[in-house]
Amino acid sequence: MWNRKELKEKGKLAFKANYWWCVLVSVIIMAVTGAAGGSSNSGASGGNDEFAASLQAASSQSGMSIGVVAAVLGILAVGMIIGLLIKLFVCNPIEMGGCRFFLANSDGKAQIGDVVAAFKNGYVNVALTLFLRDLFVSLWSLLLIVPGIIKAYEYRMVPYILAEDPTIDHKEAFAKSKAMMTGQKWNAFVLDLSFIGWGILSTVTCGILGVFYVNPYIFATGAELYKTLKENA
Repeated sequence: MWNRKELKEKGKLAFKANYWWCVLVSVIIMAVTGAAGGSSNSGASGGNDEFAASLQAASSQSGMSIGVVAAVLGILAVGMIIGLLIKLFVCNPIEMGGCRFFLANSDGKAQIGDVVAAFKNGYVNVALTLFLRDLFVSLWSLLLIVPGIIKAYEYRMVPYILAEDPTIDHKEAFAKSKAMMTGQKWNAFVLDLSFIGWGILSTVTCGILGVFYVNPYIFATGAELYKTLKENA
């Protein structure tokens, strides 16, 4: 059984030992993924649905032609498709690269090139595996929020597993992550909750604290969690 405080202390020490590179990598990860720990397109889809409904209502009131409405909806659809492709082929591989960097940083061997490691080795497999992860989590989320959260924690270690072996079969990666997270989902959830205070402080400072301390601290701790669960498994 791992201790949350000790794990966070290890992450903090690893982060501070290579401070500026960790800050830079965390900024890159946040910039391309839009969130620490991953993101979902369901909210954006819902927002677009509401916009489409408003547009249709406006068209009926103002006499806007159906052709114009169709053109706007088509642009929205193309935008969503482009966003999904960027996440699939750019964001997810960089997410894996970020995990690789922080794992190496924990051992004092990190290089900035680790961030783009997926583009050099196992790119197709990494993109496919993380796409399937996102797909499965999204499908489980359709049942209700809680099953989706549980599945997200079950697959939490997949990017780290890929970071160590980019060519691993996706079924094996999912199985390993599931085994590592068995009996650990609640503990990992509590670990995430322990950063809420830092998140609030980051918000109060308009994200400045997040950039220069909180985000790299969280990423470094995530790498320590993976290493600990791997050793225990």
